[in-house]
Amino acid sequence: MRPGKVIPGGVSFDGSLNQLRLVNLWSRVASRVLVRVDEFHANSFHELERRAKRVSWKRFATPGQSVRFRVTCRKSRLYHSDAVTERLAAAVNTQLGGSVVAESDGAGPEDDMADIDEADTSQLFVVRLANDICTISADSSGALLHRRGYRQAVAKAPLRETLAAAMLIGSGWDRESPLVDPMCGSGTIAIEAALMARQMAPGAGRRFAFQNWPAHDASAWQHTIDRARDSALPIAESSIVASDRDDGAVAAARANAERAGVSGDIDISADAISDARIPDIPGWIVTNPPYGLRLGESGSLKNLYSQLGNVVRQKTGYRFAMLSADKALEAQLRLQLSDVFRTKNGGIPVRLMAGKVS
Repeated sequence: MRPGKVIPGGVSFDGSLNQLRLVNLWSRVASRVLVRVDEFHANSFHELERRAKRVSWKRFATPGQSVRFRVTCRKSRLYHSDAVTERLAAAVNTQLGGSVVAESDGAGPEDDMADIDEADTSQLFVVRLANDICTISADSSGALLHRRGYRQAVAKAPLRETLAAAMLIGSGWDRESPLVDPMCGSGTIAIEAALMARQMAPGAGRRFAFQNWPAHDASAWQHTIDRARDSALPIAESSIVASDRDDGAVAAARANAERAGVSGDIDISADAISDARIPDIPGWIVTNPPYGLRLGESGSLKNLYSQLGNVVRQKTGYRFAMLSADKALEAQLRLQLSDVFRTKNGGIPVRLMAGKVS
């Protein structure tokens, strides 16, 4: 597989069907893996219908399987997404013998990363019409890839697993030094750290859309899963510590760690930030503090951030990383931090800020 290329909204790469499966199984930060099915010019419905009939829909769906379309139209003569969906659905029905129930999922124009229910076995096609170029992609993932399967108990404002993993990678954590989250919530950062430290495939406990494709080799896939599980380390070599002052959050973190199979790798306790048990050996503190977007929260959160800063500044040699949505709150830490990446968490624009305590 050749190196990927960064594009708006993701990364593109060329690879085999087996490599596609492996990316779904092992990627810790991707939300969804799409397969480019076709791309063609279409500035009229006649042209769209003609080209859609040539698309090899049968590679990704079977007769009788439900098919969904997520269509966005920008700067194109064909601007009505429902009308485009109708023509594409007709082409699918014709090619697959008319037994497919094709329907739109009703997603908005900015919502092509919207999730689906894990039990949904329909095949999603993501279609983008831009400047009269129609690009059709088949979703190979199904439910978004943050659905690892372990997080059933959640605390307030849960952090997606993929973003937690991105925070750990962006922080530069080496998977061997201590890792501490003093505001762990439902434990997502600590659990993702344990999965990384033990080299456990994040997708080993879930199902993917490509498993419904006609060319899927179930036996070969099971062999891949077995190899991934066999390659996992028995324990994490690093010390991973998670704490939260909320007893309910701690209970959720412990339950999630148990389901993820890493409960023995994480020291989880109910502690205030000032009492967080941080190893003396320099390591990483990675956390996701509350953002304070509700009215009346600013004052109490300034004290919280100030307290967090006091604790972190005492840990010379440690590296610190956190998600920040408010520069004023961030300033309360009194730490020299750099902007690593920008994204959204729950629709809120956030930045990963990181630095070394000196």
